[in-house]
Amino acid sequence: MGVTHQHRPWGYSNSSDDLKPSWALHEDTLAVRAGLARSGFGETSEALYLTSGFTYDSVEQANHAFAEEIDHYVYGRFANPTISMFENRLAAIEGAPLCVATGSGMSAMFSSLACMVAAGDRVVAAASMFSSCWVVLAEFLPRWGVQVEFVTGNDPEVWAAALQEETKAVFLETPSNPMLELVDIAMIADLAHKVGALVIVDNVMASPILQKPLALGADVVMYSATKHIDGQGRVLGGAILGSEDYIKNTLNPFVRHTGPSLSPFNAWVLLKSLETMSLRVHRMNDNAQVIAQYLEGLPQVSSVNYPGLASHKEHQLALKQMSGGGTTLSFEVAGGQEALYEVMNNLRVIDISNNLGDSKSLITHPYSSTHRRLDEATKAAMGITPALARLSVGLEHAGDLIRDLEEAFK
Repeated sequence: MGVTHQHRPWGYSNSSDDLKPSWALHEDTLAVRAGLARSGFGETSEALYLTSGFTYDSVEQANHAFAEEIDHYVYGRFANPTISMFENRLAAIEGAPLCVATGSGMSAMFSSLACMVAAGDRVVAAASMFSSCWVVLAEFLPRWGVQVEFVTGNDPEVWAAALQEETKAVFLETPSNPMLELVDIAMIADLAHKVGALVIVDNVMASPILQKPLALGADVVMYSATKHIDGQGRVLGGAILGSEDYIKNTLNPFVRHTGPSLSPFNAWVLLKSLETMSLRVHRMNDNAQVIAQYLEGLPQVSSVNYPGLASHKEHQLALKQMSGGGTTLSFEVAGGQEALYEVMNNLRVIDISNNLGDSKSLITHPYSSTHRRLDEATKAAMGITPALARLSVGLEHAGDLIRDLEEAFK
């Protein structure tokens, strides 16, 4: 593979370790500085290396590079300097030993599991999740002989029963999309590790800013970098973070040969986006809290799902494992789907779109869009009704968003 994780973060490419700060940097500083690998030109903005391949000084050097005996990039499907900068920076923010970037969030989700399971293995998962994740777990993996069991809620006895027998992996999406359900990462990780299972957390809805799954006992964290990491509606991307052993010995052999590669251009966009992610997520989180409280007071709204509300059934867990309620909420309109459609069509500031974690506020109807693929029984079990809307709150002024909702509900 060569240099997938080359890491000279504090200056030019020939910088020595003695130029590094002597103190532990805050993650906001790491978001601007970590992973920096300048060329000999000393550029201030990170370089974009648009190349599919690399050259060697000799056949012997190529031999040593492919044998991983020297630091040298060998092919764009394996590694690229711009992609490495993004991986190293995100790993520093997350507090993870290593990171592998992928072309999309779903390629990250699929790869995180597919790299480690085989026919006869068993996977346990939290039942509330994004529809494509459900399809991978409920349809694709069972076709290959992998047993998958879904668990609802946070009852330790229920999880303990599900984890009594040998399990290869536990997959958790918390908060979940679109119901914002939470699962207790620390509790489940403790139970999972007793049977030798790796815990994989889809941390998309919380972002690296509002939740640190590795610190809570998880083994692997995955992201759709399309969401808060880019968060500006420009590029697709994904990321998987974990231990050196998992990344090097389990994940890398899979992704190198199956090729869910992130493009250097998208990596460069995501790398620059990391610089402002904390600012954006905190502002969006503050806006979402205000909007959730406003919606909860409307007579036309029958329920609001948002971890930052005291009414959320896992609010105390949110206070324990998250530093904010998040940027996304869902709510149900009392008048049913027809009334909800009318409200959504009357919005003038908030856009109708199935993306989330964006600087622009976006609303969607999960029943007919993001979760349309699921059968009626599964949607009902997840709480996804025809009257449910998911609202991703952006960077606009909260007063304008409230006014937009107020006028739409009229």
